Amino acid sequence: MTDSSGWSSPDSGDASRYPQYPQYPQGGGQGPAGPAGKPGVIPLRPLSLGEIVDGAITTMRKHAGVVFGASAVVALLSALLYLAADLWVLDSLNPVTIDAGASQQEQLDQAMAALGDSLSATGVIAIITVLTQTFLTGFLMVVVGKAVLGQAIGFGEAWNELKPRLLPLLGLTIVVTILVAIGTLLLIIPGIWAYVVLSLATPALVLERGRIGQSMGRSRALMRGSWWRVFGVLIVAMIITFVIGFIIQIPFGFATGSLTTATPTVTDLVINELGAAVAQTITVPFVASVTALLYIDQRMRKEGLDIELARAAGGQ
Repeated sequence: MTDSSGWSSPDSGDASRYPQYPQYPQGGGQGPAGPAGKPGVIPLRPLSLGEIVDGAITTMRKHAGVVFGASAVVALLSALLYLAADLWVLDSLNPVTIDAGASQQEQLDQAMAALGDSLSATGVIAIITVLTQTFLTGFLMVVVGKAVLGQAIGFGEAWNELKPRLLPLLGLTIVVTILVAIGTLLLIIPGIWAYVVLSLATPALVLERGRIGQSMGRSRALMRGSWWRVFGVLIVAMIITFVIGFIIQIPFGFATGSLTTATPTVTDLVINELGAAVAQTITVPFVASVTALLYIDQRMRKEGLDIELARAAGGQ
């Protein structure tokens, strides 16, 4: 995004220089300056929960080609990597089981082996997820940024805008993942708090072209006084994605018999990964769009971003 599009961060950390909007009711409403315009997928004023969800869905619908095209490619690549890890790294065809008839020491050894396999699987999944989803999330942030202004964007243009930010975005994803993991180990609640506080760092880095530390600071600043609201929106988005993903993967589960068998075959693994890829193609763009719109909403509430966006949209 160019600075003229209104994405650049405020020149100073003093947000009091910007119009301070009240917290509008969930039904929405018009801002203090009169009815808000809607050049793109959302009205340019503080948003209700319904408007954020609707804006995410509208972005996916209006930019279906670039959104689902990129998402499908990344989901299929992830599925191939997961499948390769299942077959050649994790040996998922021969899972460790605990023999009820074994001695106590043998059962303990089997339990430790199963725990080791579980930790290995978690680590491999985390690495693949970070590498693939970092690109897709950043890419979708660029698309949402254009969609808010009512601008069309192709894959090449979105990639050109994301490319200079890809390494910083990967670094940010790793740092945030580690912080959330550490917080989760500390009785879970600190991990939830950190996840929400840093949830706007990715759109801040991509759209404002910031650095890692700067983007984390921007997320904390935008979250100040709004933790519970952002937490609520993120929870709703997660519930929606869980339900959609679960429904999509049900027929794949029946096809493999994974609901009744404990030991998978190669065919089972392929079908399961294909089901996960289909689900991710739909759900990941939704979550990324909601996060980007939350960032934009917080900036409109705290920094008067809607004024800058209206100028950018009017100058197209």
